[in-house]
Amino acid sequence: MKQNSKSGFTLVELLVVIAILGILSTIGLVVFSSAQMRGRDAQRKSDLKQISNALEIYYNDYGIYPTSSNGQVAGCPSTTSTVCSWGIGQFTDGKTIYLKTVPKDPASNYKYYYRTVTVGGGANQGFQLYAGLENSQDTSACIGNNCSTHTDLPAGVACGGTVGCNFSITSPNTTATAN
Repeated sequence: MKQNSKSGFTLVELLVVIAILGILSTIGLVVFSSAQMRGRDAQRKSDLKQISNALEIYYNDYGIYPTSSNGQVAGCPSTTSTVCSWGIGQFTDGKTIYLKTVPKDPASNYKYYYRTVTVGGGANQGFQLYAGLENSQDTSACIGNNCSTHTDLPAGVACGGTVGCNFSITSPNTTATAN
């Protein structure tokens, strides 16, 4: 007697396997996308801290923070009004290099914003640095008690994306809400 046996998968079995692979792929892409977003946010925090440290060293040298111009540091070199372009400018006074390259936001549609503030009647005695974190669930994506877009920035200023400027680092003698 000859047995009739077919080897292989049925159409239903193939469809089930394809559906399972599709679900696993979707979950993997969501997790990967979330990890990329958190990575860019970590880079933003690190960049602002690095800029802040350079500004503090400059302040220790000169007793003022470098002037801001349209949201950028005017200090390339600091003896002129040339602004430090994000990602390519070198923040220097001609003697000391405070930043070899002023960091740029890791996403092309986001940007950092820098401004100086008057503290105790003195111009350029404080600074504020802003960025837009993509992860709105990040607990550091708040300014004061405001966990949405920062509202006291000049009109038209945005850090990019849909989140606005929701993260800041300031000089020790000022806050993110000082004007």
